[in-house]
Amino acid sequence: MSGPRILVLDGNVAEIRARQVAALGYDSGSGYARVLHRIDPSLRVDVLAAADGAALPAGIALESYDGVTMTGSALNIYNGGVPVNRQVELAKAVFAAGVPFFGSCWGLQVAVTAAGGEVRANPRGREFGFARRILLTDAGWEHPLFAGKPAAFEAPTIHRDEIASLPTGATTLAANDFGVQAASFNHGRGTFWGVQYHPEYDYIDIAAAAERYGQTLVTEGMFADLAALQGFAAELRILQANPADSSLLWKHGLGPSMRAETLRLLEISNWLQTEVRPRAAS
Repeated sequence: MSGPRILVLDGNVAEIRARQVAALGYDSGSGYARVLHRIDPSLRVDVLAAADGAALPAGIALESYDGVTMTGSALNIYNGGVPVNRQVELAKAVFAAGVPFFGSCWGLQVAVTAAGGEVRANPRGREFGFARRILLTDAGWEHPLFAGKPAAFEAPTIHRDEIASLPTGATTLAANDFGVQAASFNHGRGTFWGVQYHPEYDYIDIAAAAERYGQTLVTEGMFADLAALQGFAAELRILQANPADSSLLWKHGLGPSMRAETLRLLEISNWLQTEVRPRAAS
């Protein structure tokens, strides 16, 4: 029996997706689909190049899906432009369709914007590699998004923007020194759960991003020089091959939520279990 049907909205334009494929063999959309299938091989997953204005498969409407998720992106909401506006309008359509909606990083920012919130450049600068000391709020403790998650944890992250204001009625579920890290809200007929980090990222995704940004990260002071950046990427590839490497886990200050894949992917798993499967069953 086939499982729930999921639509993955890829937030990146074609140029960035091509660079991701060159580095990793997959882009943000197909990478997200791979992770969804790792969680549940029965899922039926379609990937839509949302930034490029791609159309849904023939004969399929948004209402046909049991869940919609949006990836990260190298775009910035406040820069506007056609690829950004397309995705904000698409998020509004997802809300209007009443389909459960989940977003990672850019996906959170787009959904917040579509529902009336505001995104801005983070005055604290870029958060890169691992988001540290993410703390659940009281609401986060009680929310099914974080059922089984530690009260404090690290997560893969790449962003330099922040949620300046959430939509009316939204709830902050987690935060750290860089601002809001998770939120939930209802808008129109729809529900949204989202995180500012990337639970779907493996260590190699962070390594490839470090190499893609390169000198930019050195200029911003995240690495002393390109050699240090390359050393960081090499260590992450070692962790990809051996997630139990205790010396590197200690060096990078990574706790249970990065050591166990089930905990790292828990937010997506919880969304599928709580929001998507009941819709599919009905």
